Parts: sequence; structure tokens; C-alpha cells
Amino acid sequence: MKMNEKIIRLADVDEVCDFVRAAGMCDFDIDIYDQRMVIDAKSILGVMGLGIRKELTVKYGGEDITFENVLNKYAIA
Repeated sequence: MKMNEKIIRLADVDEVCDFVRAAGMCDFDIDIYDQRMVIDAKSILGVMGLGIRKELTVKYGGEDITFENVLNKYAIA
């Protein structure tokens, strides 16, 4: 299975909640990570623990148009 990857930046708690809500509606695994650790993107505490206003990489292996739209909203490049 092909893994998709996108770099995002979440600026505040509302954006983290928006991202985690969209990830939670997907029926495939989504990981988010920085240079130190990998977290399940469906975990609000995990994503908050990675930090706000940092470049984060999202890896996922499925397709969901709503999730893609949320990712594109926070994408850096």
C-alpha cells in the first residue's frame, strides 16, 4: 500500500482539534511525527504533546476527501 505524506503546521488548539477530528473519522491509520517521536494522529493529547507551531509530518495510507481538505488547509509545502 502506498503511503501518502504531507508536512503541516498547526497554529493553535482549535486547529489541533480540527485536525484530530478529521483524522478520527478515517478508517485507516494516520501517524504524525516530528524528529523525535511518532504519534497516532487520532490522539488529541498525543498531537498536543508534539507541540503547536512546529513543522509536523503526517503519513497515512488511505483516502478520505474530508481529511485531505483539512490537511491541505494546514499544509506548509
